[in-house]
Amino acid sequence: MTLREEADKIIKEAITKVLPDEAVKQALKNRKPVKGKLYLVAVGKAAWQMANAAANILNGQIEKGIVITKYGHIQGDIPGIECFEAGHPVPDENSFEGTQKILDMTAGLSPEDVVLFLISGGGSALFEKPLVSGKELEDVTKQLLASGANIKEMNTIRKRLSAVKGGRFAQHVAPAKIFSIVLSDIIDDPLDMIASGPACADQSTCEEALEIADRYGLKLKDSIKELLKKETPKELHNVETVISGSVSALCTAAKEACEELGYESVILTDRLDCEAKEAGAFLASIAKTHCCNMQGNRCGDIPQNMQQNEQQKNTNKLAFIAGGETVVHLHGTGKGGRNQELALSAAIGLDGMDGVALFSIGSDGTDGPTDAAGGYVDGKTCEMLRKHKTDIYHELRNNNAYATLEKCDGLIKTGPTGTNVNDVTVLLIEERNI
Repeated sequence: MTLREEADKIIKEAITKVLPDEAVKQALKNRKPVKGKLYLVAVGKAAWQMANAAANILNGQIEKGIVITKYGHIQGDIPGIECFEAGHPVPDENSFEGTQKILDMTAGLSPEDVVLFLISGGGSALFEKPLVSGKELEDVTKQLLASGANIKEMNTIRKRLSAVKGGRFAQHVAPAKIFSIVLSDIIDDPLDMIASGPACADQSTCEEALEIADRYGLKLKDSIKELLKKETPKELHNVETVISGSVSALCTAAKEACEELGYESVILTDRLDCEAKEAGAFLASIAKTHCCNMQGNRCGDIPQNMQQNEQQKNTNKLAFIAGGETVVHLHGTGKGGRNQELALSAAIGLDGMDGVALFSIGSDGTDGPTDAAGGYVDGKTCEMLRKHKTDIYHELRNNNAYATLEKCDGLIKTGPTGTNVNDVTVLLIEERNI
């Protein structure tokens, strides 16, 4: 197989291993039937997959259910469950309508009733009843996205502008109980941050929210600043939660897929949290270190007097894996996502190297506001772009990774995967040693 074919195989196998079906099955395995009525609520990019798995396992026990997921992520009807598609990463009217239907369905429940709450990444935009106007919320969300704020900082702000985030949905459901199954898309699995913690006591504070707004220079109306000063619930007594998947599982799945192809594999980190461009440059520097047969020679550039017959050469295949979530500061007007920008940045360092490739993807199948999951680059990427008369540095400054990677067949398109456990980046090296 070519490196690109191996990359595609690793992506497919890693994603398959972290689909939520088995995790939902294990979480529901030994639970007793509820005394009252059982309602299902699923929000996030993996909501349909999780709800479909739960419906199959519970086999008619669900009284009623509602799913809210991203556009294009509904894969069919689920009997007895109403499915909505809505905006992400910026909420829209469908987000608000679906959320209101959930609030109506879960109002006035008894202490014997239970809400099965299935949460995955993307829920912050998809599950929303704003305490500000839709336009004001859109403006704040776009400011946060452009600022380079990380997901925890973004959600610290968004919780305080919402009637369902930061534990407020759990308050709404009381006295009924919530059993929550969470697919984590945030480093270290902070329950109060995943989907902005609608069923989790909030650990963040008003002081933190105000400091974040000041640090990133957010332009906020006085009414929004006042909401940032209102504290969220700090104790909840009607919630039980199980984390069913995370980026660490994704990294492990990628490692196993690499090893099946003969790569000696190392997980560098499952807590990658930095600028996408910096991560790409760093991984390219790792390639330079491990792909040199001797000082001053790139992989494959062996002095003629040291060459041996192909039969005498050994191929050591190395894979370096990093999981987490990088950030992008938006300075340009181009189109892309953090994984595409990471890959394109790495291409600069890989320029001219033989037998080296890097790919970076979002596990949900979408990267930024695009139809790509991420990007693939290798030692020939820059050469191809030069033939297209494309200045890679200019395109990075313009945040235009999508169109740039499209020119060199570097876009990775998986379609919606049915899961969402953050991002994974893999550096593949076929290192020839004499």
